[in-house]
Amino acid sequence: MCGIAGIVSIRGKPVEPGEISRLTSLLAHRGPFGEGSWFSADRDLAFGHRRLAIIDPGAGGYQPMQSADGRHIIVFNGEIYNFLELRSELEAAGAVFRSQSDTEVILAAWQAWREGMLTRFNGMWALAIFDTHSKELFLARDRFGIKPLLYAMSPERFVFASEQRALMRSGLIAATLDADVARRLLLDAFGVEGSERTLCREVRRLQAGHCMWLRQGRLEIKRWWRTVDHLPALPTSDAERVERFGELFRSAVALRMRSDVPIGTCLSGGFDSSAVICAMAAHERAGMGPRDSISWRHAFVATFPGAINDERPMAEEAAAWADVAPTYLEIGRDDALTELDRILDDNDDVYIALPTAVWLIYRELSRQNVTVSLDGHGADELMGAYFQEGQSATFRMRNMLAGVSSSSALARRGVDLLRALMIRRQGHYFLRGGLRDVPAQFALVGDDDPLPRDWGPLNRRLYRMFHGTVLPTILRNFDRLSMAHGIEVRMPFMDWRLVTYTMALPETIKSSDGYTKVIARRAMEGRMPESIRMGRRKVGFNSPMPEWLNGALSDWTIALLDRNVPAFTEIVEENRLREAVLRLNRTKAWDWESVGRIWPYLNMKWMLGQSTWQSP
Repeated sequence: MCGIAGIVSIRGKPVEPGEISRLTSLLAHRGPFGEGSWFSADRDLAFGHRRLAIIDPGAGGYQPMQSADGRHIIVFNGEIYNFLELRSELEAAGAVFRSQSDTEVILAAWQAWREGMLTRFNGMWALAIFDTHSKELFLARDRFGIKPLLYAMSPERFVFASEQRALMRSGLIAATLDADVARRLLLDAFGVEGSERTLCREVRRLQAGHCMWLRQGRLEIKRWWRTVDHLPALPTSDAERVERFGELFRSAVALRMRSDVPIGTCLSGGFDSSAVICAMAAHERAGMGPRDSISWRHAFVATFPGAINDERPMAEEAAAWADVAPTYLEIGRDDALTELDRILDDNDDVYIALPTAVWLIYRELSRQNVTVSLDGHGADELMGAYFQEGQSATFRMRNMLAGVSSSSALARRGVDLLRALMIRRQGHYFLRGGLRDVPAQFALVGDDDPLPRDWGPLNRRLYRMFHGTVLPTILRNFDRLSMAHGIEVRMPFMDWRLVTYTMALPETIKSSDGYTKVIARRAMEGRMPESIRMGRRKVGFNSPMPEWLNGALSDWTIALLDRNVPAFTEIVEENRLREAVLRLNRTKAWDWESVGRIWPYLNMKWMLGQSTWQSP
């Protein structure tokens, strides 16, 4: 896991050392263990790298890395979990390795299989490989977009990096606001991340499962992975299907315990994270594999004393089952303003809530020198979790809309109409000009995939939430918030073998009798605390926003609304927004519904108020 960057001069002007150094330094938090750079012979291309050392943490893993024959150069962010198996296969074919890193395995795989290597990888990645002979640059992103890759193209240069803000602050691009993206984010915070568009007009996102070539100054982008094309045949009986799910899940956890540094987990006490830590303990009992970290008994629990989203009792139960003594991090009212500007900056985009709790828990991992966390992300969008009793109408509606199938222009407009009805019904609609100036929905990953005819509405909804709407947004948040502290997050539920298998399953084995994740619950029988395995309570990993906005954040919102941010005023009716916020502050009536409606506006105004943005 690292921060990667690159600059290609389209017109042949040499890349200045200060340019790549500045761009790379803006990613320093992603790789606190070292910096590297590489220039092509004619200096019209430069790579930059910030290192987070996890596999082969010694000198053998330094990047940018050059192939043994000197032809290919790579910068790579992520992990290839099955690198040992691939290395053995490549060695049998004659490859010789100088290090113990997975990066060198990628280089050898590229020379053996070219683009075909991508389907052989089990992992998460964003990578760039330059061919010094052909002068061609290849970039690729993993199947589901766990690792980010942003880029900007102009007549003068092509630039890429791991984060949008690095590109915007590099001085290499103009960094102007894309007002269409801003409006759509305020209408639907989950409606952009699965597309190629970003808040910055000049910056594009390489979408999940896509790769890209830069040849003679021209970009060619194509999709290399489509989940629906890889759905496997299923066992005949339900019992066999449950057994197979368990095998795949345990294998996914085991692969992600490969590390040359300490690993741990963020434990909430919910089903997903509890299943992960219990599977980690079971893997140790069954016998650790090669390169597995023996220093894994590190669990970190964020607690919210007195708040409805506090899950400490369940986390304690899961930790006891796994025989792990957890670290508890209490997050209370006093944390509402803790590092607020830095947290908003680190999140690098607009979201529906302030992610202080996530940021603080990963900071605690860093302070205790635990570099890797195995977390439960992806399970909700894979098997369902958003339609339980007790959720607010706003969040139920948001998630329903995020999962609506949109295989045609008519359906996409239908989604917009539903969103408009939701907002108008709630009486909070702050976009200047209403829907008139909001663009049609952006093309998202998976929108036009030919799904099986026998799939019902749940499977179709989950497919879209997983690939195009909810999960891409969550992955972005957790990447930025963990890497702000140099922490790598691994996600067993997002192992491609488990994903394709679970996607292929019928709906009844995912959701039935008031339970979601049915197959996972059945697979974990006897392998985790029963109260958690069959618990129906679903609590998101969120900061206690209503309490904070009714308390310490109240004055902050007023100060924010008092700022003059012309770019925000152009797209938002600020008087109406101010009235709504002041009324909620005065009556201390903030709740999760009002947070979900209004926080994206506050987040957007803060973001557009930073000096990063230039006038169009």
